Amino acid sequence: MNKAKVLKLAKGFRGRAKNCIRIARERVEKALQYSYRDRRNKKRDMRSLWIQRINAGTRIHSVNYGNFTHGLMKENIQLNRKVLSELSMHEPHSFKALVDISRNAFPGNKNVVHAPRKVAVPLSV
Repeated sequence: MNKAKVLKLAKGFRGRAKNCIRIARERVEKALQYSYRDRRNKKRDMRSLWIQRINAGTRIHSVNYGNFTHGLMKENIQLNRKVLSELSMHEPHSFKALVDISRNAFPGNKNVVHAPRKVAVPLSV
């Protein structure tokens, strides 16, 4: 890259990295490496966020994420994670209908009632 292009890309950097060509070139190259890497990491982070939101929505109805998606797969409901997370946040009644469909399709989704945990009571002396 020529000097003008490097300094244009270095605009906004701190210290001599914005106006000294040798330092600016190194900083710009590293910034471009970070941006290339993080464009891929962003996709990974968003998918993780969608799965967390779906899991939170399904646990309200006492179903976990894995069983929910398995039930949807058995019913051949092909909604991606982004759409499912939006439904769980903004359309709780529609999402509950999907949870019910998933619950009926997969026997592992039946309401599981857990027995209350026993709390250890300290012995007083």
